[in-house]
Amino acid sequence: MPRSLPLPAALLLAAFVALGAPGMGQSTPAPALSAAPSPTATLSPLPTLTSTPAPAPSATPAPTPTPTLPPITVEPTSVDLVYHQSATIQAGGIFGQIHAVSSNPNVQIQALDQSTQRVTIYGTNLGLATVTITDDRGVSASVWVRVAYQAGFPAASAAVRITGNPADAAYIRRAAATAAAAAAVNVRPGAKVFAHPEQVRGARDLPLDNIETVQVPVTINGDPYIQVSGTTTVRLENFAQPRIKPVSLLVSDYPETITENGVLFSDDLSVNRPARFLYYHYNKPGSENRRILLKITNDDAQPAQLQYISGAAGPEPYEMEVGHLSTMRFLIHEARNEGTVVAVPANATINLIDQEFPAGTVVSNLLQLRELSGGRLHLSLLVQNYDQPADAAPASSALLQSTVKHARGVYPIPEFFFDYTYFVGSPPINVPIGQIPLPNLRRGEALGGDYGVLQSVALTLVNRTAAPVRLALYENPRGGAATATYIIDGTVVLSHPVKAFTTHKVRQYDVPAHGFVRTQIVTMPEGGSSYPLHLVVGPDDGSAAPGAPGSPIH
Repeated sequence: MPRSLPLPAALLLAAFVALGAPGMGQSTPAPALSAAPSPTATLSPLPTLTSTPAPAPSATPAPTPTPTLPPITVEPTSVDLVYHQSATIQAGGIFGQIHAVSSNPNVQIQALDQSTQRVTIYGTNLGLATVTITDDRGVSASVWVRVAYQAGFPAASAAVRITGNPADAAYIRRAAATAAAAAAVNVRPGAKVFAHPEQVRGARDLPLDNIETVQVPVTINGDPYIQVSGTTTVRLENFAQPRIKPVSLLVSDYPETITENGVLFSDDLSVNRPARFLYYHYNKPGSENRRILLKITNDDAQPAQLQYISGAAGPEPYEMEVGHLSTMRFLIHEARNEGTVVAVPANATINLIDQEFPAGTVVSNLLQLRELSGGRLHLSLLVQNYDQPADAAPASSALLQSTVKHARGVYPIPEFFFDYTYFVGSPPINVPIGQIPLPNLRRGEALGGDYGVLQSVALTLVNRTAAPVRLALYENPRGGAATATYIIDGTVVLSHPVKAFTTHKVRQYDVPAHGFVRTQIVTMPEGGSSYPLHLVVGPDDGSAAPGAPGSPIH
């Protein structure tokens, strides 16, 4: 038997035989004849070969991003550095040593504390700079630095003498805020002192001859200065003084529109001759930003004392609002005798009022001035540019003039008193307010509208019938649109602007059968409004009650 081949070799040989391929190194032999046929060799089928796909090329791996270096932190991120003083910047996240450099020599690097990572800087000159802090990695952080003067300094304490029977808490807050603002020291030119009455702590009603201490937060700022804040302790003494009536009315409403700086009004004050003073002025848009100053000068060798009640309002762009607020504040303070007592040193001048007066605004004030002791005082009302020093003297003592005439002068009757009796069933009573022109004791215009003149009206309402009756008090503007303030039996009643020749109910009265009601009304014509105005007493007409929807009265 022929020798068996291993299976793979046999398969390969069989494949060559099937294809008729010659053996290596041999020619193809001729077929041999045989007597008996040789058995046919049977070939096993070839196995199916499965092709293996080539592996896909792999993507190039992305490079690993460089990690972000931890940043340096700084506190604060900006510094207001007082001229010729030092400040500290606290750094964090420093690796290695801390380094610092300033972009401007006006800020010097004074010290580097490696253990605490603090940088101390010093302001050698005014101006701006950037301090850049770096570490050994080259990571940096920047701090903006401004070297400037401080705007001023709140005083630690202040004292003020006030009047009032009693002085209520709201007035205490205003008086304390004014005193704290006035007491601020080293206030830079152009800087402003802010002491807001609503932030005063510890205020309460203060009876006569009592003392109270309050805390007043004060802020002083203004470009290009560094803001300074603090608290001033204010001691208030309620100095008992009687409520008095003035003997004259001083008015400064000319020129009403300010076009230049100078003296607006001047007069003298003396003991036992109290005066009321009204000023009302307008700084037109596009003009200079200004201020109003009321100066009191004492040329005597002895100091003087002055009590004043103030109803300052403005600066605001709306003339009716300014006139309304000024009148309302004055009437309330006058009724309670709420004022301030100031000392005027010998041979000295003080600024009693310093009021901002920007372009496009109106300012007004109603004051009652009473010298308590001392020699003759001189009063002068000035207007000047806001950036001028408040103690600067005017270029001329001559009064400013204008071609548009308004009231400026001294008027002899600062108060009117009316007493009326109304009987149920009688025709309504009309009480004119602001209708009587007052002559000028100086050369100048008469005072039309009675602005600044207090009007006190006493009404007795008599009902002789057998049934109760409801009566009413109405307002009826006769000159133009008007606002109004009334103090009716001690209650403040206000009127929003109303049109001319309209009638609105101000107060209602229920008068019993065979009885009467007595009522007292105090009012004053208001700057910015068009007076006269009539107060009318008569039957209730059923219109909207005061304070009801649709009523201008509140």
